[in-house]
Amino acid sequence: MYLNPIQARALYAQAVREQFAILAINADSPAAIVDCLESAKAVGAPVIVESSLWQLSSHSFGFGDAVEGLVHFAATVKRLAESERFKDVAVIYHTDHIKGPQTIDILKPAIQGAAVPGFEAAGPLTASSISLDSSELTADENIDLIGQLCAFAAEANNPLCLEMEAGVDDGLTSVDEARYLLEAVEKSHPGYLSLWAPGVGTKHGFSEDGFPGFSSEHVKTQQQLASTICAREIGLALHGSSGLSDAQLQDAVASGVIKVNWSTDSLAARSAAAHAYYTEHTEALQRSNAAFKKTAMDNGVQTAIAASYRPIVEERMQVLGGTGKGAAFCVAQAEECSV
Repeated sequence: MYLNPIQARALYAQAVREQFAILAINADSPAAIVDCLESAKAVGAPVIVESSLWQLSSHSFGFGDAVEGLVHFAATVKRLAESERFKDVAVIYHTDHIKGPQTIDILKPAIQGAAVPGFEAAGPLTASSISLDSSELTADENIDLIGQLCAFAAEANNPLCLEMEAGVDDGLTSVDEARYLLEAVEKSHPGYLSLWAPGVGTKHGFSEDGFPGFSSEHVKTQQQLASTICAREIGLALHGSSGLSDAQLQDAVASGVIKVNWSTDSLAARSAAAHAYYTEHTEALQRSNAAFKKTAMDNGVQTAIAASYRPIVEERMQVLGGTGKGAAFCVAQAEECSV
């Protein structure tokens, strides 16, 4: 089930109330998207499939054209999520780490709707929830750009489910900075914000020492502040989770994290499985070998990657408390639609 922005808001609010988090996976290929959905289906968890600028521009999707990549990526996620196989999986498509001069070109169609060539009858395709990368922006530039995104939604009379970030790689975001950002956005564009991503002591990428500066107490403070300012349930998005232990992740969820971004460890798991496959099948990958074609075709390596990768994804979803939450959400939505 591909969630629209209103449904995404509802799921995020439910995650705050019931204290679970949704794994948000940067998927680098169509095969990775399938594996994410299969893992979510196996444990009944909701899943967020994310694309950053580098996925949208990649060989698998946009081939250098990020706007084209957005259409290709989102259409792939929606087609799978709406299929018979995955109709009972709660799937959110989220834009992550969009920055630079193409930011507006990419996010405007994600908010107002992008036409999918050959599938115009299905209507314009929108992302479930939206965020942008504020790492190179001042606070006022961040506020201004977020305001433009909200204006696009208002112009098209489309709902918007928004994540706002601030200094996620810069230690602990101060309460004063958080208040300044949140109050400005909520005052000018009330109701759009559903996720808040401040710095809580983690960083993107891998750290051999983990993240000793991570503070679940700071998570709690920030989550309560955001919810108070917005007068509704606002959960935190955790960027940089690939160095945290299971216990730290569970503390984060208990303190108000509802979205856990996951990229570095995901890439490491998939690349390690691919390396193992090619190493194990070196002989069969010689063209003179009778098993060459079967071994060299994409299905061979992707099947091997899936067998190794999916249990890792499923375990992480379970650690975050998502077991059964996605399937139950889909049932509730179906019942609501039938009334």
